[in-house]
Amino acid sequence: MDTMDDTLEFDLLTVPILDERPWAVFAACKEEMSLTFFPQNRQEERTALTICSTCPVVDECLDHAIETNERFGVWGGTTERERRKLARRI
Repeated sequence: MDTMDDTLEFDLLTVPILDERPWAVFAACKEEMSLTFFPQNRQEERTALTICSTCPVVDECLDHAIETNERFGVWGGTTERERRKLARRI
């Protein structure tokens, strides 16, 4: 009688493919709680911006936020107010 091995093997180095935001797998925030990027005060905002300052895909994130008109939260190293100012210039 043959026995079947019911274990699953995963390649931990395989990066998932995201159609909408393929760059997100490289984002500095990928391991952070999403609430970090929807701050309730200036200190929380600074925390989110500090994480963004180390991000290798901050430009892609900002482009996404502008293209999708993200109105809330910290995206691409910018606050809601900063993105509104950028949108007025465009």
